Amino acid sequence: MNMREFSALVGLSAYTLRYYEKIGLLKNIERNVSGHRAYNNKDLEWINFVLRLKVTGMPLADILRYATLRQLGSSTLSERQELLEVHRNILHTNIAQQLNHLAALDDKINLYKANKVS
Repeated sequence: MNMREFSALVGLSAYTLRYYEKIGLLKNIERNVSGHRAYNNKDLEWINFVLRLKVTGMPLADILRYATLRQLGSSTLSERQELLEVHRNILHTNIAQQLNHLAALDDKINLYKANKVS
């Protein structure tokens, strides 16, 4: 698929996709006979994983580190696993904090609802 189709599918601008390619987050993007980028399903799976990491709060530097390790192959599996486990632990902590905040908001909303009834 071309840049426009891929961009629309993943929800990233062409500028962002070119930036990700420039910094090495997207590598080995194929080109068609005209020299335009031609993305494939493998690229789609990878960028969706990158976006999942990004949306869950992994810093770009860590995502780049993961991408570099991935390029190095299976000898880096344990390092990649460790990087993901650290991120998962941070994510668990963030989720617990957000649930705490949600409970506090629910308590306040219920307080207002109880005062309307009285």
